[in-house]
Amino acid sequence: MSSLTLAVRDSSTMLRRNLLHARRYPSLTLNLLLTPVMLLLLFVYIFGGVMSAGIGGGGADRSEYIAYIVPGVLLLTIGGTTIGSAVSVSNDMTEGIIARFRTLAIHRGSVLIGHVVGSVLQCMMSVVLVGAVAVAIGFRSTDATALEWILALGLLTLVALALTWIAVGMGLSSPNAEAASNNALPLMILPLISSAFVPVDAMPGWFQPIAEYQPFTPAIETLRGLLLGTEIGHNGWLAVAWCLGLAVLGHVWSKSLYDRGPK
Repeated sequence: MSSLTLAVRDSSTMLRRNLLHARRYPSLTLNLLLTPVMLLLLFVYIFGGVMSAGIGGGGADRSEYIAYIVPGVLLLTIGGTTIGSAVSVSNDMTEGIIARFRTLAIHRGSVLIGHVVGSVLQCMMSVVLVGAVAVAIGFRSTDATALEWILALGLLTLVALALTWIAVGMGLSSPNAEAASNNALPLMILPLISSAFVPVDAMPGWFQPIAEYQPFTPAIETLRGLLLGTEIGHNGWLAVAWCLGLAVLGHVWSKSLYDRGPK
């Protein structure tokens, strides 16, 4: 059996294992999924009128504000879902299963690949569920073409891949599951201080660089442009560059931690 065939076979086995774990223990995923849904409902129905009037400079129109915040909420969903990946990886490292895998004749990288692919699939399923809630409360993207929908899906997948590799590194570097969950919290906090809920130029001057020079803001603006037809500008290239950079960084970091041996 060739090395590539062995890697694909073992990675597929690890992927099935992680998906079975997610299906048998859905409480973590559901708890993480509840946060973006509650934020979506909170900002639309509690703050939506005031926020839309402030952003638009006119009357309150919740439908416009729904369209504005959904792209950010979708990326917040991805960030929250990857926290579960950090916890899952940390559990594997601390409960001894990795040590058992090391004694088997399996491809060395298959354990991490299984976690990453499984997390990306869970992220995309979470995005679909939150997107369905958004549509149910009034979100519409009638101006987006088929190509723009494909590009939006590709961007969401790329963001999920990048954040998952970072989350895997956080899980490997954490001494336990609780620490992994805390260490991965920035993946949910950063979207909250981006352009997800209000434009960057509406923020205080001292805070604008924090919101602008981070990975989520260009990704949100790109997704917003694809779905709503707003201007993307240089944000598309920045979003792709951030995603590729984080994916490479997370992969190198995770691999180096994994190769050190069990904790």
